Amino acid sequence: MQDLALQLALIGFAGIASQWLAWKLRLPAIVLLFAVGLLFGPLTGAMNPRNDFGDLYTPLVSTAVAIILFEGGLTLNFREIRETSTAVRRIVLLSGPMVWLLTALAAHYVGDLSWPTSLVLGALLVVTGPTVIMPLLRHAKLKARPASILRWEAIVNDPLGALFAVICFEGYLVIHGQHAAEGLVLDVIFALVIAIGGGIAAGRALGWLFTRGHAPEYLKAPILFAVVVAMNALTNLVLEEAGLLTVTVMGITMANARISSLNELKRFKETITILLVSGLFIVLTASLEAETILSLEWKAVAFIVAVLFIIRPLAIGLSTIGAGLDWKERLLVSWIAPRGIVAVAVAGLFGATLTNLGVADGDRMIAYTFAVVAATILLHGFTLGPLAKLLDLKAAARPGVLLVGASRFTIALARRLKAQEVPVLIADSNWSRISEARLAEVETWYGEILSEAAHHNLNLSRFDHMIAATDNDAYNALITTDFAPEIGRSDVFQIGETGESERRSMSFTIGGLPLFKPGKSFAQLRDLVVDGWNFQATRLTDEFSYKKFVETRVEGTQILLWIKPSGALVFASSEGSGDPVEGDTIISFGPPRADRDQEKIAKATTTDKDVRAERARRTIESVKRKAQTL
Repeated sequence: MQDLALQLALIGFAGIASQWLAWKLRLPAIVLLFAVGLLFGPLTGAMNPRNDFGDLYTPLVSTAVAIILFEGGLTLNFREIRETSTAVRRIVLLSGPMVWLLTALAAHYVGDLSWPTSLVLGALLVVTGPTVIMPLLRHAKLKARPASILRWEAIVNDPLGALFAVICFEGYLVIHGQHAAEGLVLDVIFALVIAIGGGIAAGRALGWLFTRGHAPEYLKAPILFAVVVAMNALTNLVLEEAGLLTVTVMGITMANARISSLNELKRFKETITILLVSGLFIVLTASLEAETILSLEWKAVAFIVAVLFIIRPLAIGLSTIGAGLDWKERLLVSWIAPRGIVAVAVAGLFGATLTNLGVADGDRMIAYTFAVVAATILLHGFTLGPLAKLLDLKAAARPGVLLVGASRFTIALARRLKAQEVPVLIADSNWSRISEARLAEVETWYGEILSEAAHHNLNLSRFDHMIAATDNDAYNALITTDFAPEIGRSDVFQIGETGESERRSMSFTIGGLPLFKPGKSFAQLRDLVVDGWNFQATRLTDEFSYKKFVETRVEGTQILLWIKPSGALVFASSEGSGDPVEGDTIISFGPPRADRDQEKIAKATTTDKDVRAERARRTIESVKRKAQTL
């Protein structure tokens, strides 16, 4: 395909379509992206971006990877790893070098690669790829500690692995007389100074610029984007690929600064990153040539087995001894190590360069890297969820509900959902109200839901839905607006009456969906609970259909949601929710049972004055007499 504009459009469309399809089918997105890249490139020969893009290929890939790593750095806050900081340090500082050394030995003695190729390949496979691990973590919904360890390792190890590969490559040039050893040492030291010192300085400078009001809101994201690209390019002038470390340090620095607009910047960068990851993975995979894939033999399979089943578990097992992790967490972390874009991009760069310098098996490094990437994407992508479930390391086996505001209404709802095995938690900053929820044996979180402590300590991956039900409608709107980008705008709900006029109603872009239609205020719900209204769970069957359910309810009863047999929750007030069907369990909010019986009697008396009405009346009178005697 010679038309580059059409090629870019096809790559972009296929990348986002793969992301959407993966979300719809609940599959790891990286698996579909890898398959699309193979289809576009080696399998059909429709495109070869490396040849088609020419000299622009390498700088475009390098810049895209730098932006992805910076966005990853923005997610790393030191408060998040207070419990796992020891484990993270050991995995990066001890496990990384061990993986490098052992992988190089395996590449030479098992894969039969030359020492230059083996050393560079060993360095490359230190990385575990945030572009792969992030979608997997989003899909698997792990508990906070193992998720934090895997995320930190992936983001910090990526630039370090690339830097290790650069040092190996430059070392080869020194040995063969193309560089002076003193020059390499100075370049490495200078690059580290720029990467660490420059990354911290740039991050703090941007924080000062943004917090002091020296940049308007509409320019903050463009300024950030331009500085990331510039810092990556400047560091690369000193030492190739060292810019990845610079932008990672810069992102971590900004993540730990108190920048009020950081959330908006994160969302912008996350959007850019999804686009780049989707397109970049297809580009890199499509650039792989069929001859390279066919060059793989049984030695490559043996090498992959050694990397996945011996080297990684051994390195993690030794480095995490006494690091405060239990055996389940150590086992999960030792298995999950998918490689991604950085390994592929740097392998393509150095593989071709080594071949041009006379290393006969330089191209085989590209094939081995892709083989490891493909194996880890498939094996780790499809086993992370089941393994986490087997080890009881998933945050929640079913979609959960986060309730904000402890009251009789939310406590009653939480108890009903808990009885249906739906994960539920009530958050409130008032101790007396939260105490009532704790007495009701409902899981609680005491504190301000909008605080940094809640952001770092409350694992939101457990919850697919939020209900803001405090006594302040404006506060409910603020909470749902803040959490909507993370949980999903169609999955955040709030109580409260809708405004009677345009002047009093909020903008449709603010707040969550109404929990009830028409809306009910906090006071109304409180009075209904005092009057005896409660929540009921009713399962629909072949004999008891939705139509019969509606017919047997007292007037005023409202369906809040229903639970599908798969555990998925469908809220009645959601757009396009439809009606519950056989097998669904309806959670309804209505008057007490005695009032329902009276309603049945009234209906029976007016429509059919037969024995059933008399029997119902006698039953109620009998219950009242027994209550009086007690």
